[in-house]
Amino acid sequence: MEKLSVLIPKGRIFDNIAGLFADAGFPITLADRTYRPSMGALWLDAKIMKPQNVGELLELGSHDAGFTGIDWIKESGADVEEILDLGFDKVRIVAAVPKDYDEDHLRSRKLVVATEYVNLADTWLKSLGYQYRILRTYGATEVFPPDDADMIIDNTSTGQTLKDNGLKIIGTLLESSTRFVASRSAFTNSEKRSRIEELSMLFRAVLDGRDHVMLEMNIPKEQFESLASLPAMRSPTVAPLYGDAGFAVKIAVKKHEVPDIIPQLKKIGALDIVEYDLRKVAP
Repeated sequence: MEKLSVLIPKGRIFDNIAGLFADAGFPITLADRTYRPSMGALWLDAKIMKPQNVGELLELGSHDAGFTGIDWIKESGADVEEILDLGFDKVRIVAAVPKDYDEDHLRSRKLVVATEYVNLADTWLKSLGYQYRILRTYGATEVFPPDDADMIIDNTSTGQTLKDNGLKIIGTLLESSTRFVASRSAFTNSEKRSRIEELSMLFRAVLDGRDHVMLEMNIPKEQFESLASLPAMRSPTVAPLYGDAGFAVKIAVKKHEVPDIIPQLKKIGALDIVEYDLRKVAP
C-alpha cells in the first residue's frame, strides 16, 4: 500500500498538530534534530517543514497533504485543496504604523513597508493607492519602524506586541487559522483521497469532542415528560433505573452551554449530575 505523505509545520503550529494526531490515534514521535517523525501508522509518512513552504510543495505534488495557515496559502498563491479549517493559531494579518503617524503622513511619501507577506502586502497597498517599496523580513518585523520602515504588515493574535513596540493597526488584510490541505494530484488518487478523508473525519471528531462534554444524571419517574426538553446533539440516551425508580440519562452538549444547562436540569428534578470530557464525537 502506498503511503500518504504529510507535511507538518515546525514552530508554534507543531504542538497543536501533534496533539490532534495523538487524539485521533496516531501519536507522533520526533527525535531531536530530525525532520522525519514516526507517525504511529504504517500508511503515514511525514516530514517537518516551515509552514511558508507547505502550500507550494503540495502544489508541486511532492507530498499529498499538510497543515499550514491560510495566510501562507494566500501569500504563495498555491493551488491546493482545502480539506478542513482546524481553527488553530488564529491570527490577523494587519498593517501597522508608528502611533503618531496619520494618513496625511503616509500619503506624503514613498513608504518603506517591512513584511514577510510580500504578495499580500503588494496587493493591499496597490489597492489603496499608496506609494511604497516592500522590504522583505525574516521574523521580528515589528522592530523595523520607525528607523527602517514606515509601515509593517505582519500577523498578530492580540495586537499587544505591536502596541508594546509603539505601533497602531490601520488595516486588516486577512484573518487566518491553520488548515488541513491536500494536493490536487492526491485527490485524483482514489486510495489517497480516501485516506485524506478518513483523517479529516477523525480530526473533526476530535475537535467536536474537545468542544463537547457528556452530562449524566438520574431523573425521577414523575419527571419523565421533562426529558423532551433536554438539550442534546440528537436526543437524550435514556435507560430505566433499577427498581423502576426513574431513568438514567446522558446528553452530549457544548462546553460553553454547561453553566446554563446544569441549573435547568436541577429545576426539572435531575439528580446526581456528572460531567465528563469526550475524546471524539462523530455524528
